[in-house]
Amino acid sequence: MDNYIGKMLDHRYEILEMIGSGGMAVVYKALCHRLNRPVAIKILKHDFGQDAELHRRFQVESQAVAMLSHPNIVSVYDVSSSDDTDYIVMELIDGITLKQYMQKKGVLSWREALHFTMQIASALSHAHSRGIVHRDIKPHNVMVLKDGSIKVADFGIARVLSAQNTLTRETLGSVHYISPEQAKGGRVDQRTDLYSLGVVLYEMLTGKLPYEGDSAVSVAIQHISGNLKRPTELNPEIPIGLEQIVLRAMSGDLDARYASADQMLADLEAFRQDQKVSFGYRLVNPAAKTEETAPIPKTEEEVPAKNSHTTTIMIAIFMLLAFVGIGYFLYSYILKDLFTSSAELTVPDLSGAYYTSLTDEKYADFNIVIEKWTDSDTVEYGYVIRQDPAKGKKVKQGATIEVTVSQGQMQNIMPQVVNMNQSAAEKLLRDMQLGLKVQIEQKYSDVYVSNQIIDSEPKYGEPLEYGDTVTLIVSMGVEVELVEVPDLVGRPIDDALRMIEEAGLVRGAVTYETSEADRNCVIYQSTESGVLVKKTTMINLRVSLGMDSVQNDTPSAGGKPGSGDEKPQEPDNNTQQPGQDPEVPDALPLFDQGNPNPEEYKRQTIDVTMPVGVGTVSVTLQCNGKSYGNAFVVDLENRTIQIAVYGTGSMEFDVFVNGARIYFTTVDFEAGQQ
Repeated sequence: MDNYIGKMLDHRYEILEMIGSGGMAVVYKALCHRLNRPVAIKILKHDFGQDAELHRRFQVESQAVAMLSHPNIVSVYDVSSSDDTDYIVMELIDGITLKQYMQKKGVLSWREALHFTMQIASALSHAHSRGIVHRDIKPHNVMVLKDGSIKVADFGIARVLSAQNTLTRETLGSVHYISPEQAKGGRVDQRTDLYSLGVVLYEMLTGKLPYEGDSAVSVAIQHISGNLKRPTELNPEIPIGLEQIVLRAMSGDLDARYASADQMLADLEAFRQDQKVSFGYRLVNPAAKTEETAPIPKTEEEVPAKNSHTTTIMIAIFMLLAFVGIGYFLYSYILKDLFTSSAELTVPDLSGAYYTSLTDEKYADFNIVIEKWTDSDTVEYGYVIRQDPAKGKKVKQGATIEVTVSQGQMQNIMPQVVNMNQSAAEKLLRDMQLGLKVQIEQKYSDVYVSNQIIDSEPKYGEPLEYGDTVTLIVSMGVEVELVEVPDLVGRPIDDALRMIEEAGLVRGAVTYETSEADRNCVIYQSTESGVLVKKTTMINLRVSLGMDSVQNDTPSAGGKPGSGDEKPQEPDNNTQQPGQDPEVPDALPLFDQGNPNPEEYKRQTIDVTMPVGVGTVSVTLQCNGKSYGNAFVVDLENRTIQIAVYGTGSMEFDVFVNGARIYFTTVDFEAGQQ
């Protein structure tokens, strides 16, 4: 048994059960006795807790993450140590991981992939603005809630693990999503998370990982080499604009990759508004800007010291990568001039040029890049303020000239509020101290979760004056049709079931019990009448058997059991009776129920609780309203019996005891009992 189950941490958190385990920590469900609420507790594994440096980093990183507050980030409530146990207290999420969701659905539609990606990017934007880089973005660390929203977990925890700096079997799941700079053991920043998000988007759109391998090292090498298959080669249905976002996010060249989550969000938003948009991004081979390739850390588990053949192969791979890097360096900086023209050009004077003219024919010999926009009290909007290299410098053809462009005098402009939640956006506008009047318009959205900003008027970047009115378009979530639950109590069961279906609701379990109410009348419904619920909500019912409807010793199928006078129901001509199991009575369906070939039937069992606990009763079944096999007699020792049923597809079963219906259920023979 787990040593933590039942333990109380800090006289406050009672550990109830284990709900997950990772490379460095175990996650438990717990009860906070102070606030009387369920929580999730991530406990650092004992081996890690003995490392003083890891212990320190765990505390520092966890405290930083606890400062994050965003609707798409798992909230951290507390960070503490108790009896040499380091742990984090987080909100308990009712959902599944994005990885599990993807495994269940396969290739996601571009709309669904966009929906998840924008939320993850929004979470990253918030964390990056506070100096926190996740370092381990992967679908395993993203939780999908029942309302379609997501929450990113484990912020900052990967930084603690980075102290080990090894690629072990435990990291094989993560290595599929790491950036080239992580694979080489280099410095990481917020662009690292955006590369990983690009991999997650790639996997959602194609159903496949971009790089596969038998070991963490082999996958890491592929991330470094960057021989990526375009997403549209695997799924031609992917819109070109969304593919280009993937390619830019997964660029091995840090300078070509998205510089920030906000920048990526802007492109995602532009694509959301116009699916025909094209950004013109290309995938940049990381080797193209890598002067040398750093060796990839390995462990004894990955490359056994005693296996000389494997070691030789790995050394050869590393040497090959090193030669490629050295060869590129020699060509780029020493040998290239031997094969290209040595003619030099004079850098033109770009000061005062309007930014749209920088693509004119007269600048065709140069690669002009807008390095940044800046405020200026003297230079009008759109005109170049300065350049690097300066005018008159001698450069080779194709040289890059970086320019700074004026955005005019600093003014009050509409901030970016898209993807923020409503309360955060309203606070941002109040903090501008412009006396802005905020109006809220609500609309349904299948991309933005409830209370998230879809759009604004004025738009981002447009000027604001004191006292202006700002309209925020706020998501109401996915549009659902609500229906009113009818009043079923006191009605005959057949009428109640018909009313459930007419209301667009779903028949749930129907159980029968002895009651003073009239026989076959509903005495309980699981959702009260008059309540508005989503269509397809399941309604469970309890129905009265009356006070003396079930006799323990008089089955309706014939005379008294054991008397020799029983007259069991004759089986249908098309019914075959399988071998009887005394503990699990068998019944075979009629051949006209779905599949006419009995050899293709699948077997499931139904657990039925009887209204009586002793005596002998006759049990019969109906399948989709028709008689199902023979009646059989059971001697009740317990109130619950199992009945084996056979069929294909989805079938509805009614169970009768001595002629009184006591139970209803639906069995999906492909997926199991519901």
